[in-house]
Amino acid sequence: MSTHDLPEDLSPATRVVALGRPPRDPGAPVNPSIELTSTYAADGAVGYARAGNPTWLAFEEALGSLEGGDALVFSSGMAAVTAALSLAPHGTPIVASKTAYNGTVARLLDAKADGSHEVRWVDLTDTDAVIAALPGAALVWLESPSNPLLEVADLPALAAAARAHGVISVCDNTFATPLGQRPLEFGVGVVVHSVTKYLSGHSDLILGATVTAATDAGRALRDRLAHQRLLGGAIAGPVETWLALRGLRTLAIRLERASANAAELASRLDGHSAVARLRYPGFGAMVSIEVAGDADAAERVTGAVRLWSHSTSLGGVESQIERRRRHELEPETTPDNLLRLSVGIEDVDDLWRDLDRALGQA
Repeated sequence: MSTHDLPEDLSPATRVVALGRPPRDPGAPVNPSIELTSTYAADGAVGYARAGNPTWLAFEEALGSLEGGDALVFSSGMAAVTAALSLAPHGTPIVASKTAYNGTVARLLDAKADGSHEVRWVDLTDTDAVIAALPGAALVWLESPSNPLLEVADLPALAAAARAHGVISVCDNTFATPLGQRPLEFGVGVVVHSVTKYLSGHSDLILGATVTAATDAGRALRDRLAHQRLLGGAIAGPVETWLALRGLRTLAIRLERASANAAELASRLDGHSAVARLRYPGFGAMVSIEVAGDADAAERVTGAVRLWSHSTSLGGVESQIERRRRHELEPETTPDNLLRLSVGIEDVDDLWRDLDRALGQA
């Protein structure tokens, strides 16, 4: 893929539409093709489809440009997480948030249990405590805003401290998206995405991605991640990758609408008689609430909604709600009565009427 003669100062809203396109030759298609093959003729750029696919490259060009680095697409968000964690050599300590996404926490608990790594659990909102845990570590796992508590970390300070201690920093940027923040600009070493969520945006595929800086150090990390993808076999399907690229085209407008809806709902939820605590970082389309009452009260809300989808995932055009502690792997740091709301692009008054009525039954 080629960026052709596009200006370098394009806004992100334009880049999501313009990048990852075929060259503008006469009669050429506007969209990249889906290359469905496992096998290539010998002596070409790609020897076997596990090593590369032109459909991957189109998506990777677009996402890499959005994040300001070089992207790699993986078969799932957890495949990207696992590849990023593999950058820490066997037996070395990893610093991680105790309130991170449950799949990441479960992966780290497995690594601790089998002796692969020492895990130093920290509160990412306590910058000094995180920095104090860095000496001797190989990798620090950052997530901001966190899932599902929506806590915000001081990414520039933590990335700088990690570099000073020779620690690889990884940031899960799924919630913020590159339109909300670009961790590589703070000095973070690796950015991780669940492409399933906001980037693709339609709840119809599972993919992940990593992004590293376009520097010598970043390219070295990218080579290690690509090696892990190749030998681990965590490769993306070309159809899913093409769909993700198509979804990425509307990221800016989807996120703008969903974020405006989330801000309005957060304002209305603040002080609601059925809400004991509102968690909203002030940007993005995720809101979490702690229902006044226990887990059963929270479950009654999820059972009463009609427009909101009671389901596990986020970042789609439809609004979703769920009690996170219903999942066995959810960390105990998540309150029993917490509901995670992924706010979609529906009419905000329709969303409010449905949610307010359901909260009344809590």
